[in-house]
Amino acid sequence: MLRLRNVDTFYGNIQALRGICLNIEEGEIVTLIGANGAGKTTTLMTICGVIPPLSGTIRFRDKPIQHLPPNKIVRMGISQVPEGRLIFPQLTVMENLELGAYLRTDKENIGKDLDYIFSLFPILAERAKQQGGTLSGGEQQMLAISRALMGRPTLLLLDEPSLGLAPIIIRQIFDIIKKVNEDGTTVFLVEQNANQALKIAHRGYVIENGAIMLEDSAERLLKNEAVRKAYLGI
Repeated sequence: MLRLRNVDTFYGNIQALRGICLNIEEGEIVTLIGANGAGKTTTLMTICGVIPPLSGTIRFRDKPIQHLPPNKIVRMGISQVPEGRLIFPQLTVMENLELGAYLRTDKENIGKDLDYIFSLFPILAERAKQQGGTLSGGEQQMLAISRALMGRPTLLLLDEPSLGLAPIIIRQIFDIIKKVNEDGTTVFLVEQNANQALKIAHRGYVIENGAIMLEDSAERLLKNEAVRKAYLGI
């Protein structure tokens, strides 16, 4: 579904990604784990066209997208939930959700998707007329995920969805990510909470200093001694 080959990305003269190669198959949850500053967010921003790669190829459903602007990439079926949520705090919950569907042409299905969102996150239905900025951190994360889903993506990119949330909310968010995947959306999950991410993922990659150092099934990565010591605190 998505394939990165030898992707190099720079911030000015600083190289952030070094020869990144990874694959995501349709129907999977794939996680990218690593320390702060390892290149996880840059990988997502590069896929989305926010920070175009200097070299290498990115193919989505076998079509090159590395030179496309972000809006065209969204139209192709890729939506990102950014780190820090970045909802529109002055807009209501409903207005945030409507903006998620801004590029869609199948307006007749938007109501059905709202019903689906509210089945995943009933609290958002209760807060529909409330300003996004007045929600709790967990509710804002639910809104950010829902806003991305309103674009009806086939590939959902999630950047640190557990950041700053209480453990009980983290479990709820990860349960929903798994449910969204089971309902047909492929997920690429960037997450510093490696233990939670690997528990729901099918496969995983480990990134260090902008380069992929390890790739394996999530089950084997959970048992890998180096991964356990570096990222699982074991």
